[in-house]
Amino acid sequence: MRDFMAALDARGDLLHVYREVDPKHELAAVTQAATARFRKPVLFHKVKGTRFPVLTSIYGTRERIAEVLRIEARDFCREWSKLANAPRAGDAPLLPLTDPPASDYFDCKLSELPLLTYSERDGGPYFTSAMFYAKEPETGVGNLSFHRSMYISDQELRCRLAPRHHLTLYHEKAERMGKYLEAAMLIGPPATSFLTAAAPIPYDEDELEVAARLAGKPIPLRRCKHIDLMVPASTEIVIEGRFLPNERRPEGPFGEFMGYYMPIGNNAVFEVLGVTCRKDAVFHSILCGSPEEVLTLELSVSAKIFERVSAVLPGVVDVTCQPFVLHSVVKIKQQYEGHARQVLLAVMGAEPTWAKMVTVVDEDVDIYSMDDVMWAVLTRARPDKDFITIPETPTFYRDPNKDHWGRMGIDATAPFARRDEFVRKRIPGADTVDVASYIEPARR
Repeated sequence: MRDFMAALDARGDLLHVYREVDPKHELAAVTQAATARFRKPVLFHKVKGTRFPVLTSIYGTRERIAEVLRIEARDFCREWSKLANAPRAGDAPLLPLTDPPASDYFDCKLSELPLLTYSERDGGPYFTSAMFYAKEPETGVGNLSFHRSMYISDQELRCRLAPRHHLTLYHEKAERMGKYLEAAMLIGPPATSFLTAAAPIPYDEDELEVAARLAGKPIPLRRCKHIDLMVPASTEIVIEGRFLPNERRPEGPFGEFMGYYMPIGNNAVFEVLGVTCRKDAVFHSILCGSPEEVLTLELSVSAKIFERVSAVLPGVVDVTCQPFVLHSVVKIKQQYEGHARQVLLAVMGAEPTWAKMVTVVDEDVDIYSMDDVMWAVLTRARPDKDFITIPETPTFYRDPNKDHWGRMGIDATAPFARRDEFVRKRIPGADTVDVASYIEPARR
């Protein structure tokens, strides 16, 4: 992460805030305003109550995430699958153990880290960017995943472990075995691990190994001091601890990515055993609901849909989940009558959690522009014929009141037999003309 931050800074793509900011609401407010206006990451050099600078929004655009993977932004779905499933090169381990000097790290208390409170009604400070790394209790396969963590004391965090997540399954299995589940919270690990922590990696694959494949090189590890785990040596801050078995305590409320507050609930208890930091460590913060959080989820869901639907149907060109992750937009090259409707149903089957609404468009539509997608809906879709609803069907997993039940699909493709009538008009040269060379200063 630090190397990527330095590269962005060198070309003027990192904003610096030297004025002291309050960790309660002020840092979040500046982050939200700066992200909306500049679309650049922000480094806060002085945060009240802590020695650590805070970095926000570093992974906040499609272009920056693509840069981490060394691909073009619009090739994400196609290239992600290739990179994530690439065979190991040679016999060299993807996760070699190193022995960095002890002087490269220092210990601190949890309360010395930036304790950030984001939204108005949040129950307290939260860690939002930390990736939990833990191992499956029986197989030893490693998992990386994001889970919000509410600060209680130097020894205790309370963590929301969502249903069906791999870490949740690990914790529940360890409980049945009567054991603690050891875990390390990684703040500022290698950039590619940020992507694998949010991606739908299979249960029996180690996300750190996938991160190394994405990076195209090994990720050196170091041993933790208090638990039996190894973590990426370049990680800025590591919080070591363990989940208590059969213990749940109140956590929340918290302003989540959908824009609402999650109420207080009894959630997992994480016992903090120690905190180690790199010299001059930088604390990474994610503002929940910001592009840095939602975009990563959108990309991972899009890639999963693309891979699964392409495996069973032809003509799938690209997929995105915009303007919000619950809406999947699929670009296809029509092959036959009814092709778009088959794709609609295949997407809903391939993604039972997030595909609340699905829109299918032709290959001449820019799926990254919601204006263009809506143009296709309004000029190519009949509401009485091309809009389908599937009632009483669950989607988003955390939905006890069934607010997200039901699904909608929109076939916004041109009628297959009349495609020649729907050729978009085009002005030759409009997309390549150097308009600045035509404009002259006003003559006085």
